[in-house]
Amino acid sequence: MTEIKDNSLQDYLDTLASKSATPGGGSAAALMGAQAAALTSMVCNLTIGKPKYVEVETEMQALLEKSEALREALTGMIKADVDVFNRLMATYGLPKETDDEKVARSAAIQTVLKDATDVPLACAKACAEVIALSQIAAEKGSAAVISDAGVAVMSGYAALKSAALNVYINAASLNDREFADEKIAELTAILDGAEVACQEIYELVKSRL
Repeated sequence: MTEIKDNSLQDYLDTLASKSATPGGGSAAALMGAQAAALTSMVCNLTIGKPKYVEVETEMQALLEKSEALREALTGMIKADVDVFNRLMATYGLPKETDDEKVARSAAIQTVLKDATDVPLACAKACAEVIALSQIAAEKGSAAVISDAGVAVMSGYAALKSAALNVYINAASLNDREFADEKIAELTAILDGAEVACQEIYELVKSRL
């Protein structure tokens, strides 16, 4: 089966808009994060090799390596979200006629819900890392593409907050409250200060236009 990332943009948007449950918001969050990483890479690529920015070339090369690694990871999360959601839907379709079936079905749902919480949490973490990289791009990247650094941070922030919603909704359905609380605490730490940081980067970009 062809992966989402290998289909055309039109195919992806058509499927996203359809009655199909997947891809959904989780995949969209990962895609936004991947776009943020790609834009950060773009700023790096258009800064490296320019005489005016020779003093930051080494730093831009290191930044490019990190942003590309995150782009690859977030692109993989597009499929990961679809896969875990499909697994979850499959568990809801398990038989529940007998008491034993009900117990087995409930246990299976809870197991997959943990994975469905971990996947967007990993996405949120990666998006926070992209935001941090976009700040460096905004500070030191070529002024000719500085607006792209701004789009990177805003895309990264949208992706971060979107992924967070998927963590919240799945954690809320968990019976294992210790696990759920641990994941929410991790998410809270990731989100802490993100809004202020993104606004500061946005204003920095505006000041360089």
